[in-house]
Amino acid sequence: MKKVRLGIIGIGIQGTSYADFIKEGRVKGMEIGAICDIDPTKKEMVSEKYPDVPFYESYIELLESGNVDAIITTVPHYLHPEIGIAALKRNIHALVEKPAGVYTQQVKELNDFAATKPDLTFGIMFNQRTNPLYQKVKEIIENGEIGEIRRTNWMITTWWRPQGYYDLSEWRATWGGEGGGVLVNQAPHQLDLLQWICGMPKKVYSNVKYGYQRKIAVEDEVTAMLDYGNGATGVFITCTHDVVGTDRFEILGDKGKIVIDDSKKVTIKRLTQPESDMSATIPWGDVSKIFRGEGIAKIFSEEVVEFESVWGAQHIEVLENFAANILDGTPLLAPGSDGINGVRLANAIHLSSWLGKEIEVPFDENLFLNELNKRVTEEKTSLIKQ
Repeated sequence: MKKVRLGIIGIGIQGTSYADFIKEGRVKGMEIGAICDIDPTKKEMVSEKYPDVPFYESYIELLESGNVDAIITTVPHYLHPEIGIAALKRNIHALVEKPAGVYTQQVKELNDFAATKPDLTFGIMFNQRTNPLYQKVKEIIENGEIGEIRRTNWMITTWWRPQGYYDLSEWRATWGGEGGGVLVNQAPHQLDLLQWICGMPKKVYSNVKYGYQRKIAVEDEVTAMLDYGNGATGVFITCTHDVVGTDRFEILGDKGKIVIDDSKKVTIKRLTQPESDMSATIPWGDVSKIFRGEGIAKIFSEEVVEFESVWGAQHIEVLENFAANILDGTPLLAPGSDGINGVRLANAIHLSSWLGKEIEVPFDENLFLNELNKRVTEEKTSLIKQ
């Protein structure tokens, strides 16, 4: 196999982007094998934009066509595990979009089945893991350069979406169609990065607003408090109604601090000695000087690094890495099995708000699914009445 023939299942905004990247020759080791969409009107567009690429209205037909070696799932979230399993059953490599699913039980089913197919490549589109900024931050944490983490704070409110966005299709921002709002649509990358870099919290307590500033049933405002179980705490804030937006991620350790602004600039302050040692040994006279802004340079060193991000480059890198893993065994940047972590964190935030109490992680998955299904049923009843 010289190139991986990719089947794109779902040719909406994201699927079209991937198809264009491949068509333009920007993805090494990959070509378009086939395209699928349940909307038959997409066939004409596909034939015009991607001549000679077979089009299917059924993803099963695509999987059994013999035209693809691998697939990517650019479909509503509930379908990612179902289609991923269907592909792997037919010995076709699978790259699922984020999130891996809506609830952990269905993602577990996908992961468990993928484990029975070790010769197949199973990945997830966590393109932010290719960002050199976050790779550097992860390396700093793992090297112990800022010591043990004491606190994490991430405010990511750059996900502004007007009402017109939600009105584009009936499945958007619904419990039955999308499985949630900002936590499952816009913020999965940050939830993944948070646990990838800092580890999973042991407990979650949240305040979540549903339809706060938009005419939707799901969440558009989230504040979550995290407890890592070792004394360290965290706060995660996100929303879709802040038109000016903020993206600021702070990680405080006992030997320093990392501040990330706009996912472009990282400031690392490394203490000359651990804070606890400093507290125990610095004379009060020197502390007074610090309060006055004197002698700060003796306390820590500062490194500032800025990164440029080219739109689409990170997605292309994941696609290329996925193809390379299939062709020559290059290690995956984002193994598909990792997808469950962000889903688990989103589920815990939802469940905490639904029950009005702190949730231990892992939680009762049956309880979560029952609560989710309640909201799906209520949503359907409401639509029928309308």
